[in-house]
Amino acid sequence: MDVLQNVLFGFHVALQPGNLLLAFIGCVIGTLIGVLPGIGAPAAIALLLPSSFHMSSVGAIIMLAGIYYGAMYGGSTTSILVNIPGEVASVVTCIDGYQMARQGRAGPALAVCAIGSFIAGTLSVAGLMLISPLLAKFALSFGAPEYTSLMITGFVVLTFLASSSMPKALIMAAFGIFISTVGLDNISGDVRFAGSMVELWDGVGLVPIVMGMFGISEVLLNLEEMGHKSVEILRDKIKHIFPTKEDWKKFVPSSLRGTILGFFLGVIPGGGAALASFTSYAIEKKISKNPEKFGTGMIEGVASPESANNAATGGAFVPLLTLGIPSNIVTALLLGAFMIHGISPGPLMLRDHSDLFWGLIASMYMGNVMLLVLNLPLVGIWVQLLRTPYRILFPLILLFCLIGVYSINSSVIEIYIMIIFGIIGYLTRKTEYDAAPLVLAVVLGPIFENALRQSLMMSSGDISIFFSRPISCGFMLTAIFLLFIPLFLKRKLPKTKDEI
Repeated sequence: MDVLQNVLFGFHVALQPGNLLLAFIGCVIGTLIGVLPGIGAPAAIALLLPSSFHMSSVGAIIMLAGIYYGAMYGGSTTSILVNIPGEVASVVTCIDGYQMARQGRAGPALAVCAIGSFIAGTLSVAGLMLISPLLAKFALSFGAPEYTSLMITGFVVLTFLASSSMPKALIMAAFGIFISTVGLDNISGDVRFAGSMVELWDGVGLVPIVMGMFGISEVLLNLEEMGHKSVEILRDKIKHIFPTKEDWKKFVPSSLRGTILGFFLGVIPGGGAALASFTSYAIEKKISKNPEKFGTGMIEGVASPESANNAATGGAFVPLLTLGIPSNIVTALLLGAFMIHGISPGPLMLRDHSDLFWGLIASMYMGNVMLLVLNLPLVGIWVQLLRTPYRILFPLILLFCLIGVYSINSSVIEIYIMIIFGIIGYLTRKTEYDAAPLVLAVVLGPIFENALRQSLMMSSGDISIFFSRPISCGFMLTAIFLLFIPLFLKRKLPKTKDEI
């Protein structure tokens, strides 16, 4: 009964005209930020943070939170239409979403993203409301050994992302880990592999890598085809704008699995939307009856990661609101917004600022409805973009990539990095190496390195620390199981005629 009363109180706060308008503004800005490649939710929130100084604390946090989860909605649009991830968490959506678009199924792909995001966002907010304290205690028990084991499990998951072979996936992951070591060493302060280029001391930017590996490489491949024949992104006629009955049967279970996984990974600091989307895609591929078809336009390959990254957004608020611990860059910025307004998130927040706590949760319910209403009518409009001749579309794609990369740090060096990785992406796609393992390795690399070195310093170099702590041991055993079970099953399976 107390929970119901608190939720009703939250809706009373969120439905005030000013707060409702700010929630809508946040959702619209977030969607636009997600659609525009390169900018991302962190940059948008950082830019708009000063504008929140003169708002009420409740309204300011509601608007900034709307930008965060709105960006997760919008990030899938360019991933599906032109193979450019609007957000890092939407990288996996490119794999099957873009192939669906080329088959004339961009409408169902975009609709599945909108509906799956709504389901995930709504359920994750329910989880935030009901089980925040329990999950926050679990997240608080994570130390350096637990992070190390979690990252190792993440790297093993990479092997399931490969559409070609496990060795090629591991080679790309190793390359990604190497890229993640460029820049200042967080522990010793030494400069690594950057030389005198000050722009690289903070590391190689993730956005230029993603833009190059996906956007620029796609343009280069299509330009190559233009040398032989006329190129159109849309290979087949548009069949449906919205999902069919068969699509619904496949989509709903995948979306629910992605939601559950994404929420729990969102709660863990360092997990986040990117890891959630990659992991959910890998699991969906592993349990599928037709794993070989992933990468050719499977609707499950769109529904699961999109649901996971939106659920992870809701999960990230659990440690922020109940413990005052940010789990990623965006929640760290939101923590700064709380502080600016004189509020300290944590165990006392529910008592001292119940209007903000419950008002924010209620606004997230309404925000998910707003985003669904905003995005579904746009599906038909976005699909029509695919009818644009490629000779007109590819300069626009290049322009978006250039603007997206340059707008982050105003750095010409990052434009060069994007071009270099565009060429690398073109060569890897020609030789059937996957870009997704490289991107995930770049994301996880710094977290893994810092956690590993801290763990070994804690244990004086004794690796048994990863097996002596229950949570860490659980992750390590999971990683070992995932790594070796395919080899075991392969030896058990009878040989086919071709193998004899």
